[in-house]
Amino acid sequence: MNKEWIDITQTISTRIATWPGDTLFEYELTATKDDGGAANVGTITASLHTGTHADAPFHYVSEGKTLDMLDVNMYIGRAKVVSVVGATEIGREELEGFDLTGVERLLLKTTNTASPEKFPDRINTLKENIGPFLKEKGIYLIGTDQPSVDGIESKELLAHHSLFNNDVFIIENLLLEKVEPGDYDLIALPLKIEGADGSPIRAVLRKV
Repeated sequence: MNKEWIDITQTISTRIATWPGDTLFEYELTATKDDGGAANVGTITASLHTGTHADAPFHYVSEGKTLDMLDVNMYIGRAKVVSVVGATEIGREELEGFDLTGVERLLLKTTNTASPEKFPDRINTLKENIGPFLKEKGIYLIGTDQPSVDGIESKELLAHHSLFNNDVFIIENLLLEKVEPGDYDLIALPLKIEGADGSPIRAVLRKV
């Protein structure tokens, strides 16, 4: 029997927490069967960083690539989930004890409790030294269960830039609370939006 896919995506609804000051998610039906329409048709308004999402380099570097320019193969393939629960900052020191041989996509489980409808008071962030470390290991995609790789008050976005400078791409707001550490197949495709700084994704894992 084929192993089942595990959904690690936050459900997007009008109750979902968004970054402070960012656009709230809204969904409405602009045409309905009940009103005589041929079909129900919905419209959404949202930040591109709503829920589980991919960052494009353009999000934090004006000359960076937009999401439609990125290789889709980056978001499909073997991934490793590691637990760093208890660490408030994650960098070289927290990761060098894991066997990351051959790993290209790394997903960080930083908490055992997720609350997609409540924005956290603080974020388990990545250290500035993580970019060079991941590049040394051959890792080009990092995922976290936090809303950002940098802190809420950060203006310099040191972790974002460390990853960018070392050709590592970012997924944020994964749901990993019920996922055991180990090796998985990952599909986490962003929408192909021209000029976009990010995109919500539907992320799933399958144990290998």
